[in-house]
Amino acid sequence: MNAHRTPVMFIHGLWLHSTSWQGWADTFSEAGYEPLLPEWPGVPDTVAEARRQPERQAGVGLAEISEAHAEVIRTLHTPPVLVGHSVGGFIAQHLLGQGLGAAAVAICPGQIKGVKAIAPAQAKSAFAFLRNPGNTKRAVSLDAAQFRYAFANAVSQEESDELFEQWTIPSPARPLFQLALGNVTPNSAAKVNTDNETRGPLLLLSGKLDHTVPDVLTRSTFKQYRRSSAVTEYQRFDDRGHSLIVDHGWPDLAATSLAWLRKSVPALSS
Repeated sequence: MNAHRTPVMFIHGLWLHSTSWQGWADTFSEAGYEPLLPEWPGVPDTVAEARRQPERQAGVGLAEISEAHAEVIRTLHTPPVLVGHSVGGFIAQHLLGQGLGAAAVAICPGQIKGVKAIAPAQAKSAFAFLRNPGNTKRAVSLDAAQFRYAFANAVSQEESDELFEQWTIPSPARPLFQLALGNVTPNSAAKVNTDNETRGPLLLLSGKLDHTVPDVLTRSTFKQYRRSSAVTEYQRFDDRGHSLIVDHGWPDLAATSLAWLRKSVPALSS
């Protein structure tokens, strides 16, 4: 770790491996940051290994994922920038709310407690797993058709198939249940400290065509921060779906994130 460079921690979501962030990591490194790509608890180092050993992460939930990343943060010389996608976007907010990040970019973030918006596309994306409560103790996988609908509906079929083959892994279903039931669960793991006045700046990025985390959820998440004076901003990409961090358009998202960081916390990349 370079003690003179601000660390940036990339946090993936369900069904993607940490290595899917490699292009982002290279881009942020060139911009002066020190990238970190920690894995979720139990996830092996490669996509191939994760596919062969799904049972290693079965039953892992939001608290365990967040704490695993917090443990890495506590070893750093300075609080990192947090960049998360989907469930990783939830984790980024959870850590930022605890004061464990210098700033955060939450991309199509998982639904925090308090967000009550509902979208039919989201229900369709998750129903295959939520209909079986036994999945809370299992790791589950998307098939190619499910990936096409939930992630890659805004790109070509050919690109969808390529992304599915390159990046998808089994993931624990428990976070899905925790996020979906957050508003009716006492002491829910989906709770985020949205009232924190001293946290770092937060950027919420959304894809208008996203089926897994529809834009209405991200806009509702933005409203949850209205009681905090800390910087919170929202931006939507009208032509993007849930695969926006790995598909051909990811450089645009990375550039937007870097530009926002330079504007909001310019000292971080110096």
